[in-house]
Amino acid sequence: MKKLPTFKRLPLSGLCLALFTSLSAPVFASSTSNQDVAKYADQVEEDVIKWRRHFHQNPELSNREFNTAKTIAKYLKDLGLEVQTGVAKTGVVAILDSGKPGPVVALRADMDALPVVETSGLPFASTVRSEYNGADVGVMHACGHDTHMAMLMGAAQILVNMKDQLKGKVKFIFQPAEEGAPEGEVGGAEVMVKEGVLSNPEVDVIFGIHISSKVEVGTVRYREGGIMAAVDPFKIVVKGKQAHGAYPWHSVDPIVTSAQIIMGLQTIVSRNVELIDSAAVVTVGKIEGGNRSNIIPNEVEMVGTIRSLNPVTREMIHQAVHNKATSIAQSMNATAEVTLPLDYSYPITYNEPSLMREMLPSLQASAGKENVVPTNAVTGAEDFSFFQEKVPGLYLFVGGRSKDMTSEQAPSHHTPNFVIDESGMKTGVKLLSDLTIDYMNKH
Repeated sequence: MKKLPTFKRLPLSGLCLALFTSLSAPVFASSTSNQDVAKYADQVEEDVIKWRRHFHQNPELSNREFNTAKTIAKYLKDLGLEVQTGVAKTGVVAILDSGKPGPVVALRADMDALPVVETSGLPFASTVRSEYNGADVGVMHACGHDTHMAMLMGAAQILVNMKDQLKGKVKFIFQPAEEGAPEGEVGGAEVMVKEGVLSNPEVDVIFGIHISSKVEVGTVRYREGGIMAAVDPFKIVVKGKQAHGAYPWHSVDPIVTSAQIIMGLQTIVSRNVELIDSAAVVTVGKIEGGNRSNIIPNEVEMVGTIRSLNPVTREMIHQAVHNKATSIAQSMNATAEVTLPLDYSYPITYNEPSLMREMLPSLQASAGKENVVPTNAVTGAEDFSFFQEKVPGLYLFVGGRSKDMTSEQAPSHHTPNFVIDESGMKTGVKLLSDLTIDYMNKH
């Protein structure tokens, strides 16, 4: 049984996580060069894969990452770091102090899994079941957060053993509930920020990565400015006057009014957003009203989502949704009540352009210049954006698709057959380490 630096391989059952045994990091020769970081990443790769498989086989849902947090906290303490637990309920934060003046660099990984029944066929596939919003569900790391934790643990091991070469402090942030807290709860990056995760010591810059099943291993995708969209759910309640379906002239029909509102909302993007500069989405995903074919109801409720990639567009869309809904309703003698945002709201995941340009050589040193590729923005959202609202930060995509698979063949994130080529994680470990060291040297 290998004891150092891996954890003891014990039988796994349910959500019982096998804690790591003696986890002191291997001794590396100190060096700040990108070449040596690559060498250290080679040495820790086997452990990163084992850690990832452990988390994958033992997933936990948002705000329920109790055993995951215990495992991470024990590992970080064994590295000799100052560790805080229970941040934003289950989050773990650790500080590496070089003892020398310099910036505070934060590195973040998300921890939670999804209510998905796994069908990947992997030998370490999850068979875990849990409760989600009152329902019995399967649980799976169907978005790659298991790889994010493992990559950050690998980077922590490298940076601890290069402590003499660091200037400043590193704050390792393991964040719960990125996928959203259960109904009636709060969680995630927003709560971590409110609880002061970017203070004591104050963070100067933050870096985060996301593995991608559609991007080839060894590749890093980046973008200046907005890389992932703001998300703003909304609700519109249209109130009219109930009547018999055979006599619609006695009604103020909220269903017809709602239909016109939905069509009107679609003109916001097509006619008001400067699409050559910024993409956006306005989607109505649910509509409810009435209970019989021959009754025009009193009211209709619809809910939807707004996605935007710059603050000006975001503000304009918010105002336009309100104006169109209320004006169309008024034209039909109905009323419309708009709730925006509805229950949660994520800012734009925004890579500060000057920081992106400054750190681009670090990306190229980690992955090779030919493997660092600009990417288009995506309209998916990430609560990493709450950190970037407070301090400059970069969010990057790391390839996780096998080279013998096309992008079309690769399973999408949040699906039961989601898979990642584990060789891609070494790029992420190098990237987190190089960004930290290079930023410290530049500042």
